[in-house]
Amino acid sequence: MASGKPKKKNPRLASGRKRARQNVKINAANTSLRSKYRTAVKNVEKAVLAGDTEKAKDLFAKMQSVVDTVADKGIFHKNKAARDKSRLSAKVKALAAAA
Repeated sequence: MASGKPKKKNPRLASGRKRARQNVKINAANTSLRSKYRTAVKNVEKAVLAGDTEKAKDLFAKMQSVVDTVADKGIFHKNKAARDKSRLSAKVKALAAAA
């Protein structure tokens, strides 16, 4: 027997069919933004570990706008976004102070 998720039934009502179509599009958009968020954070962390102060500062500035956008859209909670920005800011500042 095939394992995995059970097959979903098609909604009967037109409003249900429309909601299903919208869910597919919204899910794709949210997945893309979530990936963009994680990539931006990861790039800053890599620059900090490499010890590249200028690159870390530049990437951090770009990361802030991505994080704020994702938080405004409700994909991640605003407090999570603020926490991530705060932690990475501290790392970038520590790197700049050490240099």
